[in-house]
Amino acid sequence: MCRNIRPLNNLEPAATPDEVHAAALQYVRKVSGTTRPSRANQEVFDRAVEEIAHLTRHLLEALVTTAPAKDREVEAAKARARWDRRAAAG
Repeated sequence: MCRNIRPLNNLEPAATPDEVHAAALQYVRKVSGTTRPSRANQEVFDRAVEEIAHLTRHLLEALVTTAPAKDREVEAAKARARWDRRAAAG
């Protein structure tokens, strides 16, 4: 999976529309192999992002879990610690 796409399920507070859109955009960029489509492909690129974001929202709404929701601040601190370890090792 692309590193820029973050898990959005089971977060407190829930994933925002902007987060869902950003994940959809990263997915379409990865699959299409381009970060900036040509003018000829812009419409289909944008449509794909919107459709994937729409489906992702439905997926997140439908998923069921018994695990306690993850705290965003705690998860962000863990991500920063992982980044610090990678930076120190590299």
